[in-house]
Amino acid sequence: MLVKHPSQPDWGIGQVQSRIDNRITVNFTEVGKIVIDGSRIVLVQVLFKD
Repeated sequence: MLVKHPSQPDWGIGQVQSRIDNRITVNFTEVGKIVIDGSRIVLVQVLFKD
């Protein structure tokens, strides 16, 4: 799944690598791999890549 972080648009588009409970690991184009707490941040799904 491709996603964007709602408050970090400069991170670019990220690809979800895994999800375990509320821990979501996303590989973003501009900053690399980030682990996000899904109970605090709602990622925005990207339906297509520009």
